[in-house]
Amino acid sequence: MPKDLFSNVCDEKLFSEIFRKHSKELHNFLYYKYGEQVHPKDQVQEAFIKLWDNCNKVSLQKAKSFLYTVVNNLSLNQLKHNTVKFKFQQIKPIDKTHETPEFVLEEKEYLKKYETALSNLTEPQRVAFLMNRAEGKKHKEIAELLGISRKAVEKRIYGALEKLRKEIEGI
Repeated sequence: MPKDLFSNVCDEKLFSEIFRKHSKELHNFLYYKYGEQVHPKDQVQEAFIKLWDNCNKVSLQKAKSFLYTVVNNLSLNQLKHNTVKFKFQQIKPIDKTHETPEFVLEEKEYLKKYETALSNLTEPQRVAFLMNRAEGKKHKEIAELLGISRKAVEKRIYGALEKLRKEIEGI
């Protein structure tokens, strides 16, 4: 293609010829150098957009060099972006609450009272109560698992609730 040294690539036929000639090479260059992590098809498209935007400034002889430089720079930028993104994903968010310190303190105190009250229950009451409230099992399921009647399960759970109400104020 004999063209003038100072001709630019703004001519559509010339530009499409450059695209046809170099797009596959650019894609392969990126794919072999960086892999899929830089999205080679997107980078090639972006490079040709930049070539079109700067077509008045780029001569035909410099077009290939311009494309390779742009594609390489775009890919390096993409890799840097991926690295920053990866580092940011590794950072664990700081535990922040919107609760007042007084509320948090009261919550901890209440939890201590609750644990103490649970430990003061009889073993059968604690087992039945926790199976019902913590595990969400129905009275019938608990009766089958423990090998006792449904009424016995109800008595244990309600007895545990009464003891907990007495020991912990505010329930």
